Amino acid sequence: MTCQSSESAESIESDRRADNNTRSVESDESRIALAMKDLRNTGWYWGSLTANEAKEILQDSSEGTFLVRDSSQRDYLFTISAMTSAGPTNLRIEYKHGKFKLDSVVLVKPKLKQFDSVVHLVEHYVHLSRSSDRTGPSNSQPSAGPNGTVQLLLTKPVYTATPPLQHLCRIAINRRTQRVQDLPLPNRLKDYLTDYCYHV
Repeated sequence: MTCQSSESAESIESDRRADNNTRSVESDESRIALAMKDLRNTGWYWGSLTANEAKEILQDSSEGTFLVRDSSQRDYLFTISAMTSAGPTNLRIEYKHGKFKLDSVVLVKPKLKQFDSVVHLVEHYVHLSRSSDRTGPSNSQPSAGPNGTVQLLLTKPVYTATPPLQHLCRIAINRRTQRVQDLPLPNRLKDYLTDYCYHV
């Protein structure tokens, strides 16, 4: 029977923790890299745009127009800049424990949905905005909520350049079916469709 000294037990535990931290960092890096790949495919990710530049781009657009850019704050990776009834605003996207969610006040944070990618997050809020737009009265003006808050709608992305026709077709097809593999198409086209499976 062998006894292990407490020093070597501590050393093993320390090695385990370091190994877990390394794996966590690697998985964070791969998740963020995948999120970046998806974002670059959208056409509405503007990279290192400043808040003032985003404001200028959105200035004359309709409510619900939005873009995604890199966050200028060190603790956040991305920011959604959107036009509201009160003018352009910015909403940070938080990344924690492998998930993305909107930054919000402490009381609301636990209720916010979390997503595997930024595009999935945006897609969710675009879907919510468009469905609430359809169910609400068509001629009503958005009103300010408590404490002067305004409703944030995400309905129309601002593209960095005119998107290629094949990308727009991919979005249209993905809106119509979840079963791309069953379509009578060549495998190369199926791969292209599944490479960006979002509806925005």
